[in-house]
Amino acid sequence: MINFGVIHALVLRYLYLFTRTPIRLIELLFWPIVQLLVWGYLTTYLQRNTDAEFSGFITFLIGAVIFWDVLFRSQQAVAIYFLEDVWTRNVLNVFVAPIRTVEYLGATFTVGIMRTALTVTILSLISYGLYHFNILSLHWALFPFVFNLLLFGWSLGMISTALIVRWGPAAETLAWATPFLIQPFACVFYPLSELPAWMQWISASLPATHVFEGMRAILKTGELPVTNLVWAFGLNAAYMAGAGWLFGHVLKVARIKGLLTKFASQ
Repeated sequence: MINFGVIHALVLRYLYLFTRTPIRLIELLFWPIVQLLVWGYLTTYLQRNTDAEFSGFITFLIGAVIFWDVLFRSQQAVAIYFLEDVWTRNVLNVFVAPIRTVEYLGATFTVGIMRTALTVTILSLISYGLYHFNILSLHWALFPFVFNLLLFGWSLGMISTALIVRWGPAAETLAWATPFLIQPFACVFYPLSELPAWMQWISASLPATHVFEGMRAILKTGELPVTNLVWAFGLNAAYMAGAGWLFGHVLKVARIKGLLTKFASQ
């Protein structure tokens, strides 16, 4: 059975890092706010210089920024959680302890929810105050959309962490690069129909694409595209299963072959 006490302890350990080094909050809030300001004022400019029909639809840019941060922060929670142990030379201490893989992942997922809740709340308040964009205009559809982005972010986090474990500290850049590798295909700021045919096949296989397509549809028509949600949940089930297997397999091999010692010696 899962020991929720272990998950609680791992989450507390991560939160204590913020109490000892509050400057970490800059990484958590600075970049999302800067990105929102840039895209928010671009949206304002476009609204003032386009026709009324397009002006009302273009607010999806602000929603896209907020939704993208959900995916990015959930992915970062898994990958950075592991790297925190690498940077503090604590990897061996964690993985020689009686901590199951599912408990370790459960802690990273919990941290991801907390990080996402903080940044999304702040971004939503700023977007409403500066640009009069209310994320709650998505109504109840907001929750399945955000949940699907969390799931996909966790999948990307497990994949990037597994690759870091397999290839060693030299692959740490994957913790930040992985989300941006899929961003052109995820249709964050433009519809799927604008991509070349060969890219559309790749894009349609990503859960995030269906979330962003669904968000734009709601902002444009006010109707929930159920098909997009069904595809997002189905694809996420496959990604979570595959990423979970990959993470568990790579970690098992790393323990057997002693690959984790590379992180303790560098």
